[in-house]
Amino acid sequence: MRAGPARRIVATDAALVELRRLQAEHGPLMLFQSGGCCDGRLPLCLPDGELVVGPNDLLLGEIIGCPVYIDAEQDERWNRPELVLDVAEGAPEGFSLGGAAVHFVTRAARPEATAAG
Repeated sequence: MRAGPARRIVATDAALVELRRLQAEHGPLMLFQSGGCCDGRLPLCLPDGELVVGPNDLLLGEIIGCPVYIDAEQDERWNRPELVLDVAEGAPEGFSLGGAAVHFVTRAARPEATAAG
């Protein structure tokens, strides 16, 4: 695992509420910024350690104790953006944790910085 900048991701209040709810239900969590679907806007939220972090994964920072990772090559393609974790209406896709009413999304803190939304 490559060490990353101290904090290149922040969260909205709504995302913090959902993360706390999921932590209470599932214990420690981790987030991995997806690059394969929905223009890369849907991070995976998983129990901490469920996804093995590899040598090319970059730690973007932590949000209330949840480490947030991204593939280093994807990070470079997106010009190393600062990201904002938020929620959107609707259940999560795939195997990401979430509620029936909301799922996590990311967007660039500066919209021109990345294709992440």
